[in-house]
Amino acid sequence: MLDQKATVVIVAVTAAIWLLDQVSGRFFTSLLAYNSFLLPTQPWRVVTSLFVHSGIFHILFNMWALWIFGRMLENMLGTWRFVALYFITGIFGSMLVTFLAPGTTVVGASGAIFGLFAAFFVLQRSLGQNAVQLLVIMGLNLVVGFLPGINISWQAHVGGIIGGFLVGFVFAKTRNVRQRPLQIGLLAATAVVGIVLTAVGYAVTIG
Repeated sequence: MLDQKATVVIVAVTAAIWLLDQVSGRFFTSLLAYNSFLLPTQPWRVVTSLFVHSGIFHILFNMWALWIFGRMLENMLGTWRFVALYFITGIFGSMLVTFLAPGTTVVGASGAIFGLFAAFFVLQRSLGQNAVQLLVIMGLNLVVGFLPGINISWQAHVGGIIGGFLVGFVFAKTRNVRQRPLQIGLLAATAVVGIVLTAVGYAVTIG
């Protein structure tokens, strides 16, 4: 059986939270959205912001991308590695928002989605496959975030890409089953780096 459990669960939970958010007057957005001002007292928002979205097109695009690339990556990596990739890249998205857009409220899985793009690119290249098309797709979607009048957190996108390249590199270099302890250690270290940098960003910009 193909490994797609985590992708299905994340999509289902995100969709359920969005629906509940609509009927509760955006209660879940107020509870889960990320804003670096709240980091010391509500640190969970670094990752829970992945589960709330601003509108129907926002969640549809993100969940469509997650459904396509998430299932492919989960099949390639296995469930626990895919989950680690998703949340580590989400942390890196929040991290860069903390540095470059302090005090801004952000929602959405876009940072993690761009992290999936980046990790998939690294893995495809490590296998000797042509990944130019994916790079073009990632670049075009990234450019959209810089267009005037578009209310998109390009900072989260870039942060997710950074995290995705790092995690993808770890996976590419630790494929051998005998390297499993090293892989786990490097993934944990990458997550810690993201968390520490987020704290540093808060200290520099707000604290």
